Amino acid sequence: MDGVVIPVHDVNPVRRVPWMTYGLIAANVIIFLRTPASAMIGIEELSLGDLCRQEAFFGHYGAIPDEMLHNTQLPLVPTGEVGAGQTCVIGAPSYEKIPALSVLYSMFLHGGWLHLLGNMLFLFVFGNNIEDRWGKLRFLAFYLITGYIAAYGFALANPDATVPLVGASGAVSGVLGAYLILYPGARVWSLVPILLFIPLKLPAWIVLGTWFVLQYLYATGSGVTDGGSVAYLAHVIGFAFGVLIAIVARAAQPPPPRHDGPPPPIVYSKRHWR
Repeated sequence: MDGVVIPVHDVNPVRRVPWMTYGLIAANVIIFLRTPASAMIGIEELSLGDLCRQEAFFGHYGAIPDEMLHNTQLPLVPTGEVGAGQTCVIGAPSYEKIPALSVLYSMFLHGGWLHLLGNMLFLFVFGNNIEDRWGKLRFLAFYLITGYIAAYGFALANPDATVPLVGASGAVSGVLGAYLILYPGARVWSLVPILLFIPLKLPAWIVLGTWFVLQYLYATGSGVTDGGSVAYLAHVIGFAFGVLIAIVARAAQPPPPRHDGPPPPIVYSKRHWR
């Protein structure tokens, strides 16, 4: 989740434990630890064999736009083996793939530790309040549907792309969009890159607004970034969908009462003392 500032905590209390948010984070971490990408630690270079196995794994379980739109898997995919010319072997797939389900799988896959930790940090900071507002099941449905919307939106804009999409960024972006609409004035402790990283308490509309503008600039090619493999358009689509859903939900459901301070004192009438 590339951004200008790094959010670390929001001053926005919840009424109950956000078990679904914690569950999604746990699922992402556990699944990541069982994938080849988890071997990418620090600056150590992976062997060619490891890279080929990782490429084959993402080809198998990642969401590939060409497959998604044609509802059929590619005829040639990475096999995970290293060829005689020290390149990854491409061949006919040895598995049956359902492209629509690969979108679901891809939401729980990540390309490396930084990719995982960035997404989970944003989900941890902002997801609990959306879950608290909408409830566990509706939050889960929103999260998954947003992931699908973001992935298929990116696929429609890149119908011939064969590079797998992986990561929770599309779904998490929807959470950020919903948070911007529902809690624009909430204060967010963030690390701001001024010389080093300075902690500042900023309103959510600044943190998330600048994040979205940056994603939009990268998606349209107006920004400068070294992350050429990042699907910024999926971030933009997910965020916009989250904004739309939150606007509709806010109109249909007023905010719940908040109890940020101590409870009011109990005042007894004279009848209680007679």
